[in-house]
Amino acid sequence: MDPHLLTTFVTVARHGSFSAAAAELGYTQSAVSQQIAALEADLGLPLLLRRPVEPTEAGRRLLEHAGPLLLRLRAARADVLRAAARPGHRLRLAVTPLAVNPVVAARLARARAGNPRLEVSLHTCGRDQAVAMVAEGRADLGLADGLAAPSDPLRLLDAGPMTAVGVSEEELVVALPAGHPLAGRAALALADLVDARWLQTPLCPLARLRDLVGDGFPVGLDYQGDNVHTVLNLVAAGHGLTLLPASALSGAAAAGLPLAAPRLVHRVELLHGALPPGPAADLAAVLSG
Repeated sequence: MDPHLLTTFVTVARHGSFSAAAAELGYTQSAVSQQIAALEADLGLPLLLRRPVEPTEAGRRLLEHAGPLLLRLRAARADVLRAAARPGHRLRLAVTPLAVNPVVAARLARARAGNPRLEVSLHTCGRDQAVAMVAEGRADLGLADGLAAPSDPLRLLDAGPMTAVGVSEEELVVALPAGHPLAGRAALALADLVDARWLQTPLCPLARLRDLVGDGFPVGLDYQGDNVHTVLNLVAAGHGLTLLPASALSGAAAAGLPLAAPRLVHRVELLHGALPPGPAADLAAVLSG
């Protein structure tokens, strides 16, 4: 399949409109229609219904493959260009909201002290986006965080060859209001909290907790931002519980009790492609400890 045709198909399906896809891609609407027709002719199947514009069953199956395929192609292009690029002192890091913990921040400071010319910018994003940015060359390095069993790697988006190195593992705590009935315990188990109200937040997706323990974890409030202070203020006000790394609760109004079971940690991993000698490789070495 021609990747250009596949890109056009994905764009039309995302917009549900040939004209909107044409505007985004810089084509005429007629050219977009011809490209979709060419892809359908190649596969011998209709991929899009026209009124309304939505994928057929075959189109939905193709969409499941299209994203990873196009990402791998962009990653391959970026990897080749990265290998040929001259090292630069301006580095961009794609970081997930809880990845820059005290350990990472201290190592970053040490790297900058060792190279005064080093300029670093941090771009906060979700975990899949961080992986994609590194794979596509839009970020020199990535830092991703998440829940994991001790020493287990994070579950990352498959974006082709990429190095993922553990940077830190930290104790997880259950964040709850200071006056909560359970606040006096020494530790808590998730199985004992399935009926408690929880915050639905990207910092601690409830679907992950349900995978670990089973059904439950009713939503007290849905917050789709990633500001840790906002989350802690919501917890302190009684809107719901959440799981956070222990360092995130330093000085917070909310209380934090260690998670006793299941045995989980908050893990941070450094992500990068092939790194020629230079500032990016030096920074990666310091961050990975």
